[in-house]
This record gives sequence, structure tokens and C-alpha cells, in this order.
Amino acid sequence: MTVTQSLISFIFTITLLVLTPGLDTALVLRTATVDGANRAFRAALGILTGCCVWGLAAALGLSAMLAASHIAFEILKWGGALYLAWVGSQLLLHPRAHFVAESQPRTFIADPFAKGAMQNLLNPKIGVFYISFLPQFIPHGVEAGPYILMLAALHVAICLVWFVALILMTHSLAPFMRNPSFVRIMDRVTGIVFVGFGLKLAFSRN
Repeated sequence: MTVTQSLISFIFTITLLVLTPGLDTALVLRTATVDGANRAFRAALGILTGCCVWGLAAALGLSAMLAASHIAFEILKWGGALYLAWVGSQLLLHPRAHFVAESQPRTFIADPFAKGAMQNLLNPKIGVFYISFLPQFIPHGVEAGPYILMLAALHVAICLVWFVALILMTHSLAPFMRNPSFVRIMDRVTGIVFVGFGLKLAFSRN
């Protein structure tokens, strides 16, 4: 896989995952609806800050693990493959019928930036996602750490574009995103992507 192929594949896949409704989208949408655009932008920046921290941690950790030994690579490979396959199968077998805004964790944090940052920093699933998902897009012969950091930065940039669009078009997008058919379709498509990449990771080589 060349660098160009890697980037095209990653941008397509991560955009699909970003568009799938989740807790981050729920926080931005709810804040924009209740508190206005300015506070929603602050919440979005907090979320992206959390992603940056996890991305840096994943890049440093993965670089060390992949350089350490073949055993470390095998542990990472099979752990990531099982995680992606499990998450994908759950989305395929049990797609949601509604948006997850109602399941947003309650918090006493008033500042939207801090709320967004803490929501991601205290969610280890983001770190697991980066560790299991990003390595599959590393082209042969490319240093893992810097490349993973670049992929994480691309993820943050795509999230930023999505959050801005969501905030600016809150009233028109909210009913559409809460449509049960849309949520089910997005969950199933994302599930197929996760299972596919889990299988790809299982058969990959160091």
C-alpha cells in the first residue's frame, strides 16, 4: 500500500465513522441546540483536544511497541483484530434505533470546553480505537510514530469540519440524524467496515 492509497482509504473510512452518530456528536448537537453556537464551538474544541492527547499517546506507544519485538506486534495485532471484530459485530447485530443523545453522561462541569475535553480524556475507548485502527493504514517502509500522529491529526481535522457543519446547520440536521432508519443504516455500514478491518488486521504481517 502506497502513501497515497493509505491516505485515500483512511480519509474515506474515518469520514464514515465521524458521520456515525456518537457521544461527541450528541454533545455538540445538544450544546448548539440549548446553549447556542459559541458554547457548542467550545465543546467541539474540547472534544478535539481530547482526541489530540489520545492521538499523541497512541503514536508514542505504538511506535515503541512495534519497534520492540515481533511478540509485541502479534499481541497488538490480535488484540486490535478482536476488538474491531467485536465492535463491528455488535453494530451489525444490534443497530441502534435512535440517536444516543439521551445516553449522554451527566456531569457537573459547566464549561463546555472542559466538558468536551473530559468526555474524551476519560474515555479509554478512544485510545483503544486509535491503537487498533490506525496501524492498518501505515504504508510499508514508513516510520510508525510520525505517520500515526499524522493520521490522528487528519481525524481531528475531519471532526472539526463535521462539528462546524453540525453547529451551523443544527436545526436542519438534527431531525435527520435522529431518524431511526438513518441511525440503523450508519451503524450497519460502520459495523461492516469494522469487521472488515478486523479481518484485514488479523491477516497482516509485521
